[in-house]
Amino acid sequence: MVTIDHDAVLRARVLLLRSGRPSRAELAGAYRVLAEVSPKAYMGKLVDAVLALYYENRDPEASLALAAEASRAARRIEAGMPLRAERLHRALDAHQRTLFAQGRRAEGRAVCEQLAEAGSSGPLAIVLAEEGRFREAAELDEKAARNRIPEHSFWNMVRWAANLEGAGLHDAAAAVFGELLDETRGEAAEQHTSLAILTWELVHFSRMRGTVGDGKGAAAARREALTVLEELATTGEPKNWSCILDWWRTLFLLSGRAAEPAASPESPMPPFGTNLGWSPDVRERFLDMLPDLEAEAAALGLAGRLPELVDVHRRITVRAAVRDGTHPHRFEERFRPYFDEGVALARRLPDDPVRLARALTDRSMFLVAARTFEPAHADFAEATALLDDH
Repeated sequence: MVTIDHDAVLRARVLLLRSGRPSRAELAGAYRVLAEVSPKAYMGKLVDAVLALYYENRDPEASLALAAEASRAARRIEAGMPLRAERLHRALDAHQRTLFAQGRRAEGRAVCEQLAEAGSSGPLAIVLAEEGRFREAAELDEKAARNRIPEHSFWNMVRWAANLEGAGLHDAAAAVFGELLDETRGEAAEQHTSLAILTWELVHFSRMRGTVGDGKGAAAARREALTVLEELATTGEPKNWSCILDWWRTLFLLSGRAAEPAASPESPMPPFGTNLGWSPDVRERFLDMLPDLEAEAAALGLAGRLPELVDVHRRITVRAAVRDGTHPHRFEERFRPYFDEGVALARRLPDDPVRLARALTDRSMFLVAARTFEPAHADFAEATALLDDH
């Protein structure tokens, strides 16, 4: 039997009724008391108040305590109450992110499993992909896509295809990505999406087919991409679009997955295929590799080991894109040196057209992101000629 502190209840009610705005801490304290007395009326408000404290807090342990409290309160909201699902999702999402930020992966994964049971499987799919459990992640992606959760979109389709590819199911991955590509073609024809996004998707599809030895399919996708790029170089985008750097970065990072160490539960890696929801500990570890890679690149340069240097330089560029590749301010000025150096290094390998074509393609797609279409077309035309002759 719960003992009710009537004085505390009275003070909480007075606080809510008095003139002047209570602080977030005062509100949370009041709702903690009242939620025990009238859970139907106040449990949802308690979740909102505790999460408001969580978002403004900077102490890791206090953040974890607040996120755990919000999760407990959200689970106690009566089924069928308005906004229950939304509050539960926000509380559990905050809880899992805080656990992962502290490196508590097993506990974070358990909260992601609760999120999946509540109808949001995306965070769990991301965590599974980080641990190399691609087939399980792809199964969650397929279920979400069939249930239209979220709506059929670039983001969930690319992630699904990436996880299928990671599981070695290349034909299934191509089918999923091809479905997305068909949708994008139609949307571009109706001017409902940008030609840049269509170009990036076509180039990525050509990479997918080339990886499994489908030279004909890869060449066809490259030719289609070159046609779209020619239109961009000649007339530009038919419409102005807001910042679409996320699309470029997602596919650029995904193209670099094969060069990275294999993901495992003991050594998780980024969930290549999505720009969203990376576990904070995984992102930090991935970027922390940068100094070692830069030292390795310096050593390779001194030793004249150009093929390995080209590959390591690309891994460095990928991390630069992770760090701030979606910031539009001085985008071309900040990133162009990475891609120019990649091409310059690859040109020093006259007997390696594949590496040069890759560097030219990378720079071309970056230039599309920078809306510098004529040089982008020139680079990709050269890359296409190299690969067609190879």
